[in-house]
Amino acid sequence: MSINLVVFDLDGTLVSSHKTIYYATLHALKEINIFPKMPEEDFYKTIGMHFEDIFAQFGFSVPDFEKFIDIYKSIYFDYINLSEVYPGVNEILNKLRGRNIKTALLTTKGQDHAERILKHFELFDEFDYIMGRRPGMEHKPSPEPLIKICSDLNLDVTSSLMIGDTEIDIQCGKNAGSKTCAVTYGYRTAESLEKEFPDFMIDNILDVDYIVNGENNF
Repeated sequence: MSINLVVFDLDGTLVSSHKTIYYATLHALKEINIFPKMPEEDFYKTIGMHFEDIFAQFGFSVPDFEKFIDIYKSIYFDYINLSEVYPGVNEILNKLRGRNIKTALLTTKGQDHAERILKHFELFDEFDYIMGRRPGMEHKPSPEPLIKICSDLNLDVTSSLMIGDTEIDIQCGKNAGSKTCAVTYGYRTAESLEKEFPDFMIDNILDVDYIVNGENNF
């Protein structure tokens, strides 16, 4: 197996951001006079899904969704100190670069928001491609954004590895035809991830080096 591109999810894979997301979400909803019953621990189990799907799961909707998103993005960085990069992230990105393997980010966050977060954590320049949510493009678990990344980098999707902590990351990779890797330290249990039958499951992001090096006895 030859992997030429490693595509990472953001939240729960590269950055531990659950508290930032939760409190920024509550703040933004409060600004538009929505006060949902949304317990913190239950919310964490939905991170990675699109906001509209998350809200539906908790039994409510947001009439002016774009206004919510604008407020959310405007106050997100008020809570950014509740987030941190997972151990090993900078090291694995350096190792992949040393192996001449391209790296990309694929997140359901808006393009501008994703770029700003990466710049905050000094990760922006570590990626060959950054794919956030864009107008007119489907989001994970659709294969469209992953296929777009591979096309723009002139790489075959079958030589890519999609890494994430949720079912939609694995589904996106499988739908596109890439190899898939689930991380167990994010916002889903190992048991729930196993049900998606990823090609690999790892407890430490540094184990990606073994996968791309062909030592894939996991």
